[in-house]
Formats: sequence, C-alpha cells, structure tokens
Amino acid sequence: MAIGQSLSTDQQASLVLHRTRDLLIRQRTQLINALRAHLAEFGLVAETGREGVAQLAALITDESNREALPFAMKQALQAFVDQLAALELQIGTLDRAIHAHRANDISSRLETVPGIGVIGATTIASTVTDPSNFKSGWDFAAWIGLVPRQHSTGGKERLGGISKQGDRYLRRLLVIGATAVVRHARQHPQKHPWIMRLLARKPAKLVAVAVANKMARIAWAIMAKGGYYRAPELAAAA
Repeated sequence: MAIGQSLSTDQQASLVLHRTRDLLIRQRTQLINALRAHLAEFGLVAETGREGVAQLAALITDESNREALPFAMKQALQAFVDQLAALELQIGTLDRAIHAHRANDISSRLETVPGIGVIGATTIASTVTDPSNFKSGWDFAAWIGLVPRQHSTGGKERLGGISKQGDRYLRRLLVIGATAVVRHARQHPQKHPWIMRLLARKPAKLVAVAVANKMARIAWAIMAKGGYYRAPELAAAA
C-alpha cells in the first residue's frame, strides 16, 4: 500500500477476496501439476486446459478402468480429484463475490481498459484509496513495479529489467492481462501498430511488461481524472 493510504473496510474485504482466490488458484495449479506428473509416469497424458484435467480425472474415477492404474494409486489420486472439485466450487463462489464489486464506479470504469478485466479492475479499486497520492501515471506504475531499472554507462542511459518493487499480485494481474493484449495484437496487427512495432524489436515478454506499464498509467489517469477508456487501441506511445 502506498504511503498515506488508508483502506476502507470495503476495500480491505475486497482484497481478502482477491488474495484468497489467488491462493486457491495456486493450490489448484499445484494439484493439477502433481496429478499430471503422477499419471505421466504410467504413460497417461492429456491435453492442456480444463478438458485435459477432466480427462485425467475420468481415468481415476472410472471403475471399469482398473487395469490402467493400480488400485492404490487410484485411491491416492482420488484425493487430488476430490480436492480439485472442492477448489472449483470455492473459487466459483469467490468469483461471484468479486464480480459483485463491478457495481463500484471506479471498477466499472477501469474495466473498460483492454487487458485489465474484472479481476484487475476490482483489485486496483480496492488497493488505491486516493490516486492523488501518486504524482503521475508513471509514479503509479513504478509503485506497482512496472518501470524498468535504469543503468547509466558512459553517459548513456540503459533500461534493464523491471524493478519488481511494490504490489506483486497487482503487477502479476496486469502482466497477465497485457499478455492477452499482445496475443490479440498478433491476431489483429492493424489494430495495434504500437505493439507490433515493439514486437519487431523486443521479445514478447518485454513487450507484455511495456503494455502492462501503459495499462497502469491509463488506469491512474481514469482514477485521477475520471472518464472511461475510449481509445480504439492500447497503442499510442507516451
């Protein structure tokens, strides 16, 4: 939290929703990875995504499939399947609670920024009490940890990796959202000339961070100055 900010009870409650959801999602990922690893030892693999996980779970729960896996292994992995089912229900409950916060004026306006989405918008709205605590969008992006470290050599300033200071959870959400924007830019290059110019010179991961930086600066402008994001693209260079 930035210096001088004091979160309201509603903001604190919203952040608890987000942090709890994030923890459960990480637990779900760990279970899925463990499930895939154990079954791969028996030559049982499935495609990525939800459908793949469902296929692997079916191998374990199918009583007619006794020869594919030893009983003891099926018994052990059934605990994974049960835990995953319980986590899905819990995450769904938290998602509905978080979506209810879309009624917040700031959240609804932030959601109009490409790549931010409901989760990012409600997180920012819950984290920032007063945008005037930041002098500019650059300061807000720096607080999140989305500005490059600066190095000077021989009178020339060089930009390194991002500082990774500040709110790691919010930074991760913005980078994930920015990655989706970059993916969309590749599919529709005519709509994102700025991103395509960056992709011609930089690796996709660095471009995603640059886009996340711009998303953070746009978010600050919306919070500090009002209005909605109406530009046709996340492309104008600052």
